[in-house]
Amino acid sequence: MNSISPNLNLMIKACEKASKVIIRDFGEVENLQVSKKGPKDFVTKTDKRVEKILVEELSKSKKNYSFITEETGKILNKNRDIFWLIDPIDGTINFLHGIPHFAISVALQINEEIIIGLIFDPIKNEIFYAEKNNGSYINNNRIRVSKKSNIDECLFASNNDGVKSIYPRLNTRNTGCAALDLAYVGCGRFDGYFHNNINIWDIAAGKIIIEEAGGRVNDINKFNINKINIRAGNPNIYDKMLKKLNNF
Repeated sequence: MNSISPNLNLMIKACEKASKVIIRDFGEVENLQVSKKGPKDFVTKTDKRVEKILVEELSKSKKNYSFITEETGKILNKNRDIFWLIDPIDGTINFLHGIPHFAISVALQINEEIIIGLIFDPIKNEIFYAEKNNGSYINNNRIRVSKKSNIDECLFASNNDGVKSIYPRLNTRNTGCAALDLAYVGCGRFDGYFHNNINIWDIAAGKIIIEEAGGRVNDINKFNINKINIRAGNPNIYDKMLKKLNNF
């Protein structure tokens, strides 16, 4: 196993603990599909519970780090230039419908630079992670972006707006989980990813995973943290992808 930092180790342990709640609640969602109330309130509770576990676990040994989370927003502690960026369940609509494609996303940002990212898919038991200058991994195996250079052979991921505006110029998928889309670019399952007006916590971990896997990602710091236009891809097709996206 590659050597990992104490911070990444902490992130992995926190996600493993939180994932137990997700897996248990995901099992319940199927029963709720048929109930009158439906699963929506239940999923919101799961989201909040998972976030609470992550915040508690990460705070145990790093009491001074601040947070930016999907559910709570900013939690400012003593260190205001060090942030944990958390999305407790990215892909809640999939979760809500009993579709097993969602993930926990956690990143560590110091002075506006993301230095560690982790994306954990609890159902498929795949954990993607990267640290600055230390490569990207899935379950301890090194990953790299794809090597494809012919854009017609590539597969891209986006959201509804992206797929609508770019089809059929690019072969695209909308999986409903930005974090996993980015992780999949990092390990070469997808060749590129683009999305407008997305939140920092959806993409922070994926950004460093792609970069450390040899991919290219645009500068996200020039956007408001709730309105990021992200572009990511393998280096052979990145510029070609941007050309196709010039009006998106």
